[in-house]
Amino acid sequence: MKDDFVFVDERLPGIRWDAKYATWDNFTGKPVDGYLGNRIVGTTALCAALARVRDEVESRGFGLLLWDGYRPQRAVDCFLRWSQQPEDGRTKQRHYPNIDRAEMFEKGYVAARSGHSRGATVDLTLYHLATGELAPMGGGHDVMDPLSHHGAQGISPVEARNRRHLMSAMDTCGFRAYDREWWHYTLRDEPYPDTYFDFPVG
Repeated sequence: MKDDFVFVDERLPGIRWDAKYATWDNFTGKPVDGYLGNRIVGTTALCAALARVRDEVESRGFGLLLWDGYRPQRAVDCFLRWSQQPEDGRTKQRHYPNIDRAEMFEKGYVAARSGHSRGATVDLTLYHLATGELAPMGGGHDVMDPLSHHGAQGISPVEARNRRHLMSAMDTCGFRAYDREWWHYTLRDEPYPDTYFDFPVG
């Protein structure tokens, strides 16, 4: 692993994670190139900021569940190849019910050059500390639809409030939101803003 990159769980006790792209549970329907194990990697700066977020949400009764952090460029390239393959319908209804595969890039849900590959972007959600249950957010990870946008219509007041809890904590601790994905946040002060890394995770 590159210097200044670490396994997030080793730096942040109490963090939960489920590295979706290391599993079959993602929009491609299979493990993605570059993910050799179910771990989350990020820069030390990302981990320091997430530690502040963890403490902030704990005061509101929540914990953090991470879905992705650093993403190798080879994984992004895998997404691009997948988007050009014929539709098989396996993940469409769950992840992109109202668009075609190729439109993921056009509509800004997947990028050919991802901030994740710079090591300072994270996909995450909240869970209730009291029960361990995920907080309802009005849609899961990588639902490529206007329902996932910040300020989306059609979600419940509780779901909207939970999104605001997450956004408030992330903003307070140095992250900026991405308007099309309620789960996606990037450090405002990135340590490597112009570098796209490609070493594998795991």
